[in-house]
Amino acid sequence: MGRALRVGIPVLLLGLFFWWASYATTIMVWELRKILSWLAAPLLAAALVTLLWLVVKVLRGKRDGPGGAGRGSGGATLTLGWLAGILGLGIAVWWLVYGSYLQDRAYMQNVQIVAEPVPELAARAPYVVGKAQAAPHLGDVTGEISDITYLPDSNRFATLVERRGWLSGYEVGLVQDIPLGGSSRSRQRCSFDVERADARIGGWFTHNLGRKISAQKRWLRFEADDAYVTCSGDTPIVVVPLKRQTGILVVTERPAGVALYNGRTGKLTLTDDTAAVPGPSYPLSLAARQREGTAAVGSFSDWWFERSGWDASEDGANEGNESEFTLQYRDATGNSAYVTPLTPQGEASSVVAVSAVPTRHQGAGLAPMTVHRLSPTWSSPKALVALIKAEYRDVCCYNDDRVFEVVPTGGSTWTATVGSEQDIRYRVEGRGQVGGREATCLKAADGALIRCAYAAPGSPEEQELQRREQEKQKQKEQGAGGPGAPGDLTAYTPEQLADLQRRVSDEVVRRLKGG
Repeated sequence: MGRALRVGIPVLLLGLFFWWASYATTIMVWELRKILSWLAAPLLAAALVTLLWLVVKVLRGKRDGPGGAGRGSGGATLTLGWLAGILGLGIAVWWLVYGSYLQDRAYMQNVQIVAEPVPELAARAPYVVGKAQAAPHLGDVTGEISDITYLPDSNRFATLVERRGWLSGYEVGLVQDIPLGGSSRSRQRCSFDVERADARIGGWFTHNLGRKISAQKRWLRFEADDAYVTCSGDTPIVVVPLKRQTGILVVTERPAGVALYNGRTGKLTLTDDTAAVPGPSYPLSLAARQREGTAAVGSFSDWWFERSGWDASEDGANEGNESEFTLQYRDATGNSAYVTPLTPQGEASSVVAVSAVPTRHQGAGLAPMTVHRLSPTWSSPKALVALIKAEYRDVCCYNDDRVFEVVPTGGSTWTATVGSEQDIRYRVEGRGQVGGREATCLKAADGALIRCAYAAPGSPEEQELQRREQEKQKQKEQGAGGPGAPGDLTAYTPEQLADLQRRVSDEVVRRLKGG
C-alpha cells in the first residue's frame, strides 16, 4: 500500500499539473508531434529489426534445444544490433529528406496552376509607408509598436501598441487612412482598459494572451505576426487567427478559426465563424507556407535539385514586405487576397507567376491557392526600380523620394509607388515585357495618366494618349481657322472652352494695356 501511494501520488500530481498547464502542454504537444513525425519512420525500422531479432532468437532456441539455447546468440545479437542501428540511421536520413517533400506536397493539395490573368487588384499605399506614419500619429502614447497590418476591407493600416512593463498588456490600437492619392488622412485611436484587459501576446504569467487562448481550447497555436487590432467604435479588438496540427507521419497546419480579445472588458472569444471579422481571418503565415510548398509541384528529384516551383522575389526592391501583399479585388465582392510575385527557382530573377490566397476562408481545410502564370513576364523588381529611375528622372528620385513596393495589380500589370514615406506623389504602372521592352506609364498618385515611356499596343494608356493627341491636333486646326461654324460652341469640349476663355482674357488684357 505504501509503495502504491509513493508512486500514485506523484503521478496524480503530475497529471493535475498537465491538466492545469494548458498553455505549456499545448506547446509541448505541438513540438513533440513535429519531432515524432521525423522519428516515426526510423523508430518503426528499429522496431522491425528488434522483432526480427526476437523471431530469430526464438527459432534458434527451438533448434538448439534446452541445453544449447545460448550458443551463438551473442554474435547474432551483435549483428542484428548493428543492422538495426545502420538501418535506423539510413531511414532517418532518408525520411528527413523525403518527409520534407511530402510535407510540401501536403500544402500543395489545394493549389491550382492556371494561365489565366490575375483578377484586377486595387493598389494601396506601401507597407513601409504605413509603418513610417504610425509613430508620428500616436500622440502621447508611451508604448512600443508591436504590429502593423493592412486591413483591406476598410483600406486602412492598423497599429497595435504594447504597454511598457513586464506584467502589462496593450496600450492602444491605431487605425489610420493612408490614401494612395487624395488628401484624406483620417485616423482613429482606441485605448485599452489596462486594468481589465491586461494580456498580450508574449506576456508574462497570467498576462499572456496565448495562455488565455489555451485555457479555453487546447492544442491551438498562432503566429504573433498574424495578429492585428481593429477599432469597433472606441473599443479595441485584437484578432488572432488560429492554427491546428493534423497528420502523424506528415504533420502540417490547418486554420482553426480566430480568437477575439476585447480591449475594454478583457473578454476572449474563440469562434469558427469568421465572416464578421473586420479584417483577414486566414493566417498569413499559413498562406506563406502554402506558397513555399509550390517547390514540390514536380517530382521528388525535381524538388531535391530545385528544378520546379517558384520562390518569392528577394532582390531587395520590396524591402520590409517581399511577399503576401494583402490586396483587395476591384470587383464588387469586396474580397481580398494575399498576393506574391514569384520567380523561378535558381538564378533567374524575372517574375513569371503570381500566387493568390484568399484572406478569408471558412472551414477547417487549407484555403485554395491559385498560381497565375504571367504572359508577358516581368523583369525583376530590382531591374524595374532601375528602369523607373532611368525613364522618369524628372520625378524620381530626389531628397527622400524613392521607389516603394512593386506589387501585382491584376492581369499582367504591376504598380510601383514613388515618393517619400510621408507623401506618395506618383505611381508607375507596367504591363511586362512587350515588344522586347518593359511597357511602363507614369501616373499621378490618384491614377491620372501623365505620360508613358513605352505604352503597350492596344492598352488603355495607349488609347488615352492617342485621344489626347487627336484633341491637341483638333485644337490646332480650330485655332488656325479650321472647320466649325463661327459662334457655334456646342461642339467644343470643356478643355477647348477653357482654352478659348483664356485666350479671350489674354487678348482683352493686351488691348487694355495698349489703349
